[in-house]
Order: sequence, then structure tokens, then C-alpha cells
Amino acid sequence: MNDLPVRPDDPDDPGPAGTVRVLLAEDQSMVREALAALLGLEGDIEVVTQVARGDEVLDAARGTAVDVALLDIEMPGMTGLEAAALLRRELPGLKIVILTTFGRPGYLRRAMEAGADAFLVKDAPAAQLADAVRRVLRGERVIDPTLAAAALAEGANPLTDRERAVLHASADGSTNAELATALHLSQGTVRNYLSTAIQKTGARNRAEAVRIARDKGWL
Repeated sequence: MNDLPVRPDDPDDPGPAGTVRVLLAEDQSMVREALAALLGLEGDIEVVTQVARGDEVLDAARGTAVDVALLDIEMPGMTGLEAAALLRRELPGLKIVILTTFGRPGYLRRAMEAGADAFLVKDAPAAQLADAVRRVLRGERVIDPTLAAAALAEGANPLTDRERAVLHASADGSTNAELATALHLSQGTVRNYLSTAIQKTGARNRAEAVRIARDKGWL
């Protein structure tokens, strides 16, 4: 299940005293390997397991004693936000750091709702990421200050969970009838949710509503 495990020995071995054991979840192999290498330069941090899919995160965390999970948002199988919520429910003592390429204010709010302890953009300096790993272990919450300010300015996600689900499902161009079947709703209910989502995003149609919602991190 684990992709490119860095530590082949006993998964229950805590490693050297004081070493922070990290799970790294990132679907792009070059980015994953670069992050692992940079963190490996820190004397007190060790990436002990790596995965390339969101739906592999929980098993990897259970199979290897780790202190911190570093999760990318955009991954196949399950997003980092969904994986974070699952980890928080199943392994509440594990610290969670969300990494993203996209500085979208809506992602920050959703990450915090999922139980993340830190939220950083990938282009942050390696020293900042290492510092965030140490700080979350001390019980601190670490948030990129620029994203925090943008999230406050943007305000809360106006879409309800059901509106978000219907809008997300419509992104592939499915008809209302197809959406109704897939989501177990009536076509009228689907139309109402889509209409409300379009109105709330200020879009002209569903395609534009999807784009706007994605750009803001609401989907």
C-alpha cells in the first residue's frame, strides 16, 4: 500500500529519540521526492512513509508509527481534505499539515473544518515547512498568513454541502436527469440546487459556477 517506503525496518520502532516521524502524501512523484529530501536534511525530522493517493493515507498511518501527516490537497482516490477528516476521526492524536499549490481561501476554511493543524502553500521555504512540523507537535496551529488574511476577506463558503455536492457532480457535463439518478434526487431538486449555486457564485451558468467555486476553493 505504501509507495516508496523510506524506512524498511520495524514500523513500530519510534526511531532516534526526538525524531519526528512523518507520513508524506503527494501524487506527483518528483514533488514528493523533493519534499522528502528537503525534510530529510533536518536532523530531527524523518519521512518514514510515502503514498501517492489520498485513499492510501489512513492505512499508511495505521501501518507505520508516525507523528505528523503532510497531505497534498489534490490527489486521486481521495482529496487531502477528505483524508484529513478521516485521519482526525480515526487517529485523533496525529498532527495534520495540509500543503497546496493553490492559495485558495476556501481551501483554508475547509482544511480547518477537516481538523488540520497547519495549512501551507508548497512554494513556502523548506525551513518554514520544517518549522510548521515542529510547531504542530507543540500544539500550535500554523497558517500561512497571506492565506489567512485572504480567507477573512473572502468570507465563508456560501454553498451548502448539498449545493456543493450537486455542483461538483455537474462538472463533467452530466444532465439534470443523470445527476438526479446519481445523487438519488429528483430532477426538480437538482435544478433548484444548481440554480441556487449559480446565484450564490454570481455565475451565468453551471460551468461558470463550477469554475468560480473551484477558484475560490469551495469545491
